[in-house]
Amino acid sequence: MVFDFLRRRAKANVPESKASATGRVLAYAGSARVAWSPRDTISLTRTGFSGNPVGFRSVKLIAEAAAALPLVLQDCDRRYEQHPLLALVRQPNPAQGRAELMEALFAQMLLSGNAYVEAVRIDAQAAPVELHVLRSDRMSVIPGSDGWPVGYEYSVGGRKVRFDASGAVSPICHVKSFHPQDDHYGLSPLQAAAMALDVHNSASRWSKSLLDNAARPSGALVFRGGDGHSSMADDQFQRLSDEISANYQGARNAGRPMVLEGGLDWKPMGFSPSDMEFHKTKEAAAREIALAFGVPPMLLGIQGDATYANYQEANRAFYRLTVLPLATRVASALSDWLGRFSGEVLELKPDLDQVPALAAERDAQWARVARADFLSNGEKRALLGLPTVAAADADA
Repeated sequence: MVFDFLRRRAKANVPESKASATGRVLAYAGSARVAWSPRDTISLTRTGFSGNPVGFRSVKLIAEAAAALPLVLQDCDRRYEQHPLLALVRQPNPAQGRAELMEALFAQMLLSGNAYVEAVRIDAQAAPVELHVLRSDRMSVIPGSDGWPVGYEYSVGGRKVRFDASGAVSPICHVKSFHPQDDHYGLSPLQAAAMALDVHNSASRWSKSLLDNAARPSGALVFRGGDGHSSMADDQFQRLSDEISANYQGARNAGRPMVLEGGLDWKPMGFSPSDMEFHKTKEAAAREIALAFGVPPMLLGIQGDATYANYQEANRAFYRLTVLPLATRVASALSDWLGRFSGEVLELKPDLDQVPALAAERDAQWARVARADFLSNGEKRALLGLPTVAAADADA
């Protein structure tokens, strides 16, 4: 045919290659569309972290608690006290220690749903000598033709740095939370709590405006003219408005008596039932923000939470349901990524025996396993998350 040259001809003798069947049809969807306020990472961080006390405290509480968890490194045979990977995690770079790096890593994960760690190497064959957490709002994923990332691009100050991730080991470790509508980026708790953040911030602004106006809907000035007219002249209205603004509004003038001229009558006003519900609305928004982050409201000082019998139970639930899953996921991703540089199969995880909030649960678990006489010592150690062989036995 004349137009045969326009047809895409199949390549002959193409060798088979292993690839995901759905990799080539991965959707390149971005974040959700704007609902109320902007939902991009920078705007959410500004309104939900920098400008909201509930979001700020939730992120700080989780990040600091997760970063303070002791970490242990082990393989199937032994637990390591000294190892190059442990030394790298303890002192990741000259400017940060383990706690600072891990807190920044967890905070980026909570604020954007994504966390990026860069491995700095002297040459392509050497092991990493430094680790750095990169800002999520500056990083973008570069997908390949098969849908999987082939690189990462970091933009700052008009300059862009590209990291090639097509090799055996990527210089970037990308840890992301689950996002049902995005294949390359995670879903932030701030996005789930965006509406509650808008309500809480708007309520705070409403409270500020109320304080600026004598801290209450004070009342109304009703004009009754002597000639039967109920309207004021324009210059009289403007003069009265200026006088009230200058002498009677603001916190410093709260409670100051108002001197009225003839023809003006003061009608005090109180809060309507809908106004009285305003404070409850703000508390409900604060609880929704805490719920999105997985922080018991009691730990944030939010009143009215009767779910937990006491503070100790709330703290235990906070560690068990929020801190430990996040810390375990990030530590597992880091150990798998760093282990590829040396070819070792290692497991980096939180040391549950050193978490005070879980001491009672851990003691009960140890007691149950110790009483299980039908289990061997190796099986008992496996149930407790320990290597099958003790370190002393491995060195013997």
